[in-house]
Amino acid sequence: MATTVSDFIVERLHQWGVRRIYGYPGDGINGMFGALQRGGGKIAFVQARHEEMAAFMASAHAKFSGELGVCIATSGPGASHLLTGLYDARLDHMPVLAIAGQQARAALGAHYQQELDLAAMFKDVAGAFVQQASVPAQVRHVVDRAVRIALSRRTVAAIILPNDLQELEYEPPGRKHGTAHSGVGYAVPEVVPRGEDLERAAAVLNAGHRVAMLVGAGAMNAADEVIAVAERLGAGVAKALLGKAAVPDDLPWVTGSIGMLGTKPTDEMMQACDTLLMVGSGFPYSEFLPKEGEARGVQIDIDAGMLSLRYPMEVNLVGDSAATLRALLPLLEQKHAHSWRDRIVHANGRWQRVLEERAHAETGGAVNPQRVFTELSPRLPDDSIVTSDSGSCANWYARDLKIRRGMMCSLSGGLASMGAAVPYAIAAKFAHPRRPVFALVGDGAMQMNNMAELITVAKYWKEWSDHRWICMVLNNEDLNQVTWEQRVMEGDPKFDASQRIPNVPYHRFAELLGLAGIYVDDAARVGDAWDAALATTRPVLLEVKTDPEVPPLPPHITLEQARHFARTLMEGDPEEKGVIANTARQVMATVLPGKKG
Repeated sequence: MATTVSDFIVERLHQWGVRRIYGYPGDGINGMFGALQRGGGKIAFVQARHEEMAAFMASAHAKFSGELGVCIATSGPGASHLLTGLYDARLDHMPVLAIAGQQARAALGAHYQQELDLAAMFKDVAGAFVQQASVPAQVRHVVDRAVRIALSRRTVAAIILPNDLQELEYEPPGRKHGTAHSGVGYAVPEVVPRGEDLERAAAVLNAGHRVAMLVGAGAMNAADEVIAVAERLGAGVAKALLGKAAVPDDLPWVTGSIGMLGTKPTDEMMQACDTLLMVGSGFPYSEFLPKEGEARGVQIDIDAGMLSLRYPMEVNLVGDSAATLRALLPLLEQKHAHSWRDRIVHANGRWQRVLEERAHAETGGAVNPQRVFTELSPRLPDDSIVTSDSGSCANWYARDLKIRRGMMCSLSGGLASMGAAVPYAIAAKFAHPRRPVFALVGDGAMQMNNMAELITVAKYWKEWSDHRWICMVLNNEDLNQVTWEQRVMEGDPKFDASQRIPNVPYHRFAELLGLAGIYVDDAARVGDAWDAALATTRPVLLEVKTDPEVPPLPPHITLEQARHFARTLMEGDPEEKGVIANTARQVMATVLPGKKG
């Protein structure tokens, strides 16, 4: 049988190291699916329930494996459905390749069914490389450039394949003018700044008396180097949300997350430091960094476009985080004054007690959502992978879940999209089938698109060597994060028409699919529920009935936020009694730790 264009693409992707593709079929991409079948399992195909979820899976595959993530979809709506997941990958700097079908070449421009201008549609999300192939001799360099650009620039690339082209016999490019003869292979370079720039950075850091570090996803493979530099400088370390697993939380000078979902010791450290070292982070909210001019700054990032973007840095270093920190370390002087570090450790210890008090504060009857996360933390196996959705669950994930060395975790960071936790967790399990995986989801995201992906779990879970895949749903019948944003940022009472969502028995839906279901509505039983979930021999959905009126308090409350909240109560919130009572309990836990509400 002759080798088709699709057969060649499958073989070429295999040469590039691709072993798994996430997607959904359709007649516009049938040639590729025929080639995948003829490939005899050379590249596995994972069938999502929706193309958006497949793109999220490809993004998560890149995050959790360090490899190229690949997703595939048919023409028209199949291709357009990919966009949200692809934007997630692009904004979080993940290498992802999208392969989309297109109508036959002779039909293009004829207002044909499912004909979209895919090159134009993908141009923003895959602007580094998007190309529609036209002839068989073109596909070799199209595939090679797409993969190499996605890997080297850590971004999204897209290939568009007309359906008739996919079935044609493959022809290599001829040795003539107007052809390209590309090859396979890419090795990540080790990029280190020049010696004189390292010396300038060291001079700034050595002069500082109160050094704070902020690390992000770019420091994920630099834990040892971050710890060594922090010990040399006597610094405290805060983490952007995508860098939650960059350094372990059991170090007493690691203050946890930053920003609206951040911790009080992080906020205090950032406001009091005289020097900021930022490593591999694009944390977006400048108001949570030191006030401009009050701290000297050094930043390390592999992407020069991210330097001096959130804070005007004195020294900007383009380089790999681990390699740059290793090169910088010998130039740093050991700081012997311990007052700054002691201050951070003391504030951090006090904050941990506050979190514990908040988590155990009583509510109006349903479970305090913070309790769900504090009960999970000590039960997480050492090799766990944790995903979180966007929404109020991300607050508790950011603050209450403690990550130890060896664990992995992530969420939709730059895009902050709802609906990513379950597809992320599915991809994590395919990338690491022997590791336990946890998806932490709010009921809004579960209803939006995550429930359908439980069908994907039911389809594939028996292939995983370790069956511990646990999805926890916070059922509070409320789009909770936005409800609180309306109250605190806008001064508007909860708007039931937009915020209240149906009460769904999620655990029973899981049981209908052949998965295990656990339901808990008693705070005293939450720990036992986690134990039961971990002991179950098949994937589990743990549904917790939680109180929506537990406020996700920011690390500090501005006067404007306080005014908005007061106006909300004056105008009459439908949950006013619970809002007032639970807010009082949370605030009292902050000012009087040790006194439970």
